[in-house]
Amino acid sequence: MGVITTIKEMLQASTQSTNRGTTTEQSKGAYWCDDCSERLLDTAVEGDEAPECPSCGEEMRFERSPGSTGCAC
Repeated sequence: MGVITTIKEMLQASTQSTNRGTTTEQSKGAYWCDDCSERLLDTAVEGDEAPECPSCGEEMRFERSPGSTGCAC
């Protein structure tokens, strides 16, 4: 029963929860530059306006919402 219990515990720990750690500041998404394929986490951006890409200067687009799970690609 040890192997079955271990597998069961492992599968229960595998979740698609948006809670990915113990930080107090939760990310609501990320900004993406289509031209440069550069991504900035929204917590790294000051203000509510879309930032300019650090590489090319174009406005970045917001790419995921608070309720999304998994990869944003």
